[in-house]
Amino acid sequence: MKTAFLTRLFVVASLLSLFAFSATEKREHSKPVDAAQYAGSDACMACHEDVYKKQFEGTPHFQTIKKDGHGCESCHGPGAEHVAGGGDKTKIVRFADLSRSEASKRCLECHGQAHAQRNFGSSAHSGNDVGCLDCHSPHHAEVERQLLVKAQPELCYGCHASARADFARPYRHRVNEGLLTCSDCHNVHGTSALRQVRATPGGDAVCYKCHADKQGPFIYEHVPVKTEGCMSCHTPHGSTNPRFLRVSQVNLLCLQCHSAPALGSSGPAHNQSQKYQACTMCHPAIHGSNLNLAFMK
Repeated sequence: MKTAFLTRLFVVASLLSLFAFSATEKREHSKPVDAAQYAGSDACMACHEDVYKKQFEGTPHFQTIKKDGHGCESCHGPGAEHVAGGGDKTKIVRFADLSRSEASKRCLECHGQAHAQRNFGSSAHSGNDVGCLDCHSPHHAEVERQLLVKAQPELCYGCHASARADFARPYRHRVNEGLLTCSDCHNVHGTSALRQVRATPGGDAVCYKCHADKQGPFIYEHVPVKTEGCMSCHTPHGSTNPRFLRVSQVNLLCLQCHSAPALGSSGPAHNQSQKYQACTMCHPAIHGSNLNLAFMK
């Protein structure tokens, strides 16, 4: 009897120990990341003082210390295991080891709303595997504003070589001279518009920022301006023709719409000799008029 009692007692004790161990193990595995797993910025500075003092402390990212107190670890993740491992690189997030999409995803955790996260994912840049760190550098930026790796337009020319050629033409927007930047006209973080331009075909709001006198509304509107936009007649970057026109002679541009075969459009009532090849000599208000249906004034 005594032996059976001791056996049952041993079994009960074993089961209780097993349940206690299982509960403890479950708590350990479900324990969330807490402050104890963060080493703190002082620990980062102890080994990375040069980076901390010269390439972090004076940047906008330094504000993360005031926001959540994590500083470096806001981007690189909790670093307690990294420190305990004597600087083991596998115990910390190293952006050099991440793919472009993985690195961008970490950036967008903070910058998603400010930089249109929903548009960036479907933008031309994202679709061509261009990530945040291709244009921005938290530690090695050459341009302090926006932490760019290079100043515009040289940064953009790295991929957009055809734009460089356009801005070398005789008639061009003065981007190379520094009066405009690429991001003045293009939303580099993504938009639903073609070529990520900050406008729509029916509005051309980006053009009107500088060319306000062409905006209207006018009593007599020139239809292509409102339906096809400025680029129906002009090339946006540069041209070999005055006023950025798509063709060398004004009348050739006008005759693309104003000719007999063009869906019954009214054509010119006079000849097209050299004297009359500039339609705007008689129709100067070609973008729209409040006085004359034929845009004569």
